[in-house]
Parts: sequence; C-alpha cells; structure tokens
Amino acid sequence: MSKTPLLDKVSTPSDLRLLEEGDLQALAEELRTETIDAVSHTGGHLGAGLGVVELTLALHYIFDTPQDKLIWDVGHQCYPHKILTGRRDRIRTLRQEGGLSGFTSRKESEYDPFGAAHSSTSISAGLGYAIARDLKQEDHRVVCVIGDGAMSAGMAYEAMNNAGARNSRLIVILNDNDMSIAPPVGAMSAHLSKLLSSQSYQSVRSFGKSLSQRFPGALQKAAQRAEEYARGFLTGGTLFEELGFYYVGPVDGHNLNHLLPVLKNVRDTEHDGPILVHAVTQKGKGYPPAEEAKDKYHGVAKFDVVTGEQAKAEPKAPSYTSVYAKALIGEAERDERIVAITAAMPSGTGLDKFGEHFPERTFDVGIAEQHGVTFCGGLAAAGMRPFATIYSTFLQRAYDQVVHDIAIQSLPVRFAIDRAGLVGADGATHQGSYDITYLGCLPGFILMAASDEAELMHMVATQVQIDDRPSALRYPRGEGQGVELPEQGVPLEIGKGRILREGTKVAILSYGGRLGEALKAADELAARGLSATVADARFAKPLDTDLVRRLSAEHEVLLTLEEGAIGGFGSQVMYWLAGEGLLESGAKVRPLYLPDHFIDHGKPDKQYQAIGLSAEGIVASALRSLGYNDADTRPATA
Repeated sequence: MSKTPLLDKVSTPSDLRLLEEGDLQALAEELRTETIDAVSHTGGHLGAGLGVVELTLALHYIFDTPQDKLIWDVGHQCYPHKILTGRRDRIRTLRQEGGLSGFTSRKESEYDPFGAAHSSTSISAGLGYAIARDLKQEDHRVVCVIGDGAMSAGMAYEAMNNAGARNSRLIVILNDNDMSIAPPVGAMSAHLSKLLSSQSYQSVRSFGKSLSQRFPGALQKAAQRAEEYARGFLTGGTLFEELGFYYVGPVDGHNLNHLLPVLKNVRDTEHDGPILVHAVTQKGKGYPPAEEAKDKYHGVAKFDVVTGEQAKAEPKAPSYTSVYAKALIGEAERDERIVAITAAMPSGTGLDKFGEHFPERTFDVGIAEQHGVTFCGGLAAAGMRPFATIYSTFLQRAYDQVVHDIAIQSLPVRFAIDRAGLVGADGATHQGSYDITYLGCLPGFILMAASDEAELMHMVATQVQIDDRPSALRYPRGEGQGVELPEQGVPLEIGKGRILREGTKVAILSYGGRLGEALKAADELAARGLSATVADARFAKPLDTDLVRRLSAEHEVLLTLEEGAIGGFGSQVMYWLAGEGLLESGAKVRPLYLPDHFIDHGKPDKQYQAIGLSAEGIVASALRSLGYNDADTRPATA
C-alpha cells in the first residue's frame, strides 16, 4: 500500500483542488515526507522547504495557478511547490546534471512564472506582472512569497514603495521564520487576521476612512492617524501600511484552519491596492534533525532520513574558505584596524570563525550587498582596513557601489571573493563567472587570484598592505590543493607572477585555481615530446608585462587559462600584447576561458572537462595551436 495515498492523486494543483479541505493536513504530512526523502537522495536546501509545506498547499489550493501567478523569492523553499506542479517524477534529479534546478525556473515549468535564486526579487517581478495584467485588461491574481531574510534587502522596500504608490492589486505573503518582531501566534491572532482580511471589516474601514475625510483640516488628519495607529497597535503592521499595503496578520503558517480562510478572504477581496499577509513559519518544520540544527538544515548533502546524518566525504585538504578565515584571523591579531563584513553568509564565507575571535569587528549586514560595499567604503575612508567577504555571484548585486563608492574614490576596500569559478549544484545563478571581467575594467583596482591555499594566505597578507586603492582576491569553492601552509602569509610584490616550470614550445599562463591542471597538461605535453612552461600570473591587474613579454617571445604558443568569462584575464593579456605590437611578432595567443553561455547545475570537474579547462582540454588546445592532430605527436621515447 502506498505511503502517500493522497499525494499520489495529485499531479498538478488542479488535482489538489479536487480534495476536501479536511484532507489537506494529511496531505501536508505526505508532502513533507516526500520532500525529506527526495533531498536525502540529492542533497539541497531542505529546511526552507519544510517550513512552507502548509503554505504551499494553501496557496495552490486557494489560488488558480498557473492562471494566477505565484512568484517565489530566492527559491530555496520551492521543492514542495515542484512536487505539486507536475515534477514529482523528477524530484530526485534535483541539482543533478540534466535534472531539475534547485530554484524556480521559467524554462522548467509554467508554474514558475519568474526564475529566482538571488533574493528579494519577487515583489518587483510581481508588480511587473500586475501592471501588465492591468494594461492588458486581464483578470488574475499575482501572489509573491518573500522571506523575512529577503526583506532585509533594500530592493524589497523599493518594490513595496512603488506598489503602494501605484495602488496595484498585488498580494505579498511575508514568510516570517525568524523575525523577533512577530507577536505570539495563536487563536486570538488567527481570529484577528481572519477579521481584518474579511470583506465586512474592509468595508467598515473604507467607510471610516471616507467619514474621516469629511472632517475639516486637522481633525481629518487626526482621525486618519488614530485609525492607522489603532490597527498598528493591534497587528504590528504600521510599517507596511505606511508603504501603502493593507496588512493582515500574523497568522500561523502551519495551521491550515487559520491559513485557508485568510487566503480566501484575500483572494476574494474587493480591495484595490496591495495586500501583505504575514505568515509565521518554522524553518525545518516536521523533521527533528532540521528543527534542532543551528542552520535548520538550510543546505545539506545526501543524508540518512532516520538519523539525519549527512554523507559528507572526508576532506583531503582544508577548504579555501577555512584557509581564508584562518589567514584573516591571523592578520587581525596583528592589526586591530582589520574588520570583516559579510552579507548574510557568515558560515559560508568563514566569517563565523572570525566573529568568534573578533565579535566587535565582524559585521553581517544581511542580504544587503549594496549597503555592505558602501559601508566598507566608509570604514576605509575612516582609516579601518575592511575585508568585504562576498561570493562572486552576490558581489554582482553591488556593482554600482563598487564603481562609484569605492573605485572612483580609490578607497582601500579589500574584496575577498569566495566561490570564484564553477560551483556545481546551484547552477547558472551561482557560478562565479564574471568578477574578473566586471572588476578588470575598473581603473586602479588590484586583482589577484589564488592558485592554491598557500597563495591565498600570501594574498590576504598582500591585501592588508594595500592602503591606497581597492583590491580583490578571488578563490574557488571547495578543497584546496593540499599544499603545505606557512605559519603566516607574506605580502607579494604587486603585479608580479611566478614561473613554476620552464619549457620552450608552449607557455601556459594560468590565473587562479586551474594551475594544477596546467601542470598536469605540461606533463602530458612533455610525454608527447613537447616542452611546456607553466606560469602563475597571480595578478590580472596590474599585469606582469615582463612575464607576458617573455612568454610570448620565447614560445610558439601562449595559452592563457582562467575560471572566468570572456573579457577577463585573457583579454588583459591580449590588449597589452596588441598595444605593444606583439600579437603579430610573438607567440600564437590562445585564451582559455568559460564559454559564452550560462552553465547549469552539475559537477564542476565534469563541467571543466566539457568546456576544455581540464588538463585534457589544455593539451588539446596546445596541439591545435601548434597545428598537430592528436596522432601527429608521439611520446619522446618513441
């Protein structure tokens, strides 16, 4: 007999809406079980999805999706949504090559009207859908679900301010799983929410407003203010009301007897403007290991459902992130001006460890990269030595601030860019592909990339000493190379690379984490009788032009190698050679970089191999550049 008899009847939300309301709580338990089992096979974001099981069911039950547009913010919580919207048969392919995305995706389903993997976008996108609906004279609802963490980003408030000013019909569900401002949620608050969302209350409130408008001058303002503050005192919704939203809540996001009537009222309301429903949920709900974990099982590897134990491989070397944290802690022990800043990712960036040593010098600004970068600018201008520790893909969100508030003012903010290069299962939205390019075009920036964890320590020490301009250090996700680590980093000479192996035929100039593959490629070329030089550029700006000149002059082929998109390190080399008139007279230059398309989720090693950035691909590029077919070369001993 099936363990999920109700869920087996539901392929799409139209099937869900055939069930009786009394069946939904049992269905929620089946949906939660299915989500846990699926993620135990694939790994992924578990806690957020478990926290919205009942909310997901209620939204699809009450609203006519996909005709009504349901827009999820970030997408960490979308696995139950995917199971209910025709993707249950593929749910165990989550984040696997060729499988389902770990986030919402327009190309994947009509039930995903807007893709999301970075936060705080749902209200803006939803307002776009609402305005388009009105201009086209269509009739459907637009519902946005946004978490309390995502509400820490300024973009969410910009969207709410715009929506409130336009008075557009839009429903926002605030999924609050961590807000201390939320009052206790129980029968009284549920009754209040039901009352406040009802048509009768809204009619009375509209009458009250129209009546207050009949008072002259100051009395009218006083009456309106009294009504607003009375509601604010009862519900805590004054902030949202000030932004133009009709506030309903808080409501227990796990109690379907509370959720369903409120959502029905909101769906059927004649209120013209935007409405915000405040739903209080618990991350990891219904799975004890997740409820008890510090991070509520936000992101997990494959795990045992019974014990909750995750199947994490024993690391062969410390991670780049942990080495960065260790290096920064060591530097901060010697320099009290060093402060560390992250944007809602303290554990992901290693700054949780820094914070244990220096709690008063560690700043988590929330999901607010724009503020975080300019905050660093102020710290730098005041004589501190800030390290803005942000993933490559998240730093993109603050590019205007990097340009105007940091680069133009030559402020010595030190950017530590984690997750540079391909990151794997999170896919296109999280690949660290573009930072070399988007920072490389900015005058005055010093750009470095660590080829191993010892180099990372030296580069952290180098950044500490850069006091006259901004600098950026990039390093990959995952384990280091296993090299011996120094006691402390030693500052490098700015703009100088290093040669690791001398050869005569081919030169491989690597920038960043592909250096190990370059050395393997040199071994393979040597086995074919082709001598290769391998150099570590260390810096993309300022470029080691003496090194580039020498490699170009002394070899037939010069390959540049990087984990970045077109326009990055290879372009810096090509532009300089062209400007010096050396492209025509020197070696054939062949840049190797990430392809000009978005790279979906998969295992990075396989992806690097597929795009020609593995040792095998480097060898093939060298052979083609020399005019050889693979069969044309033989081992030197042949």
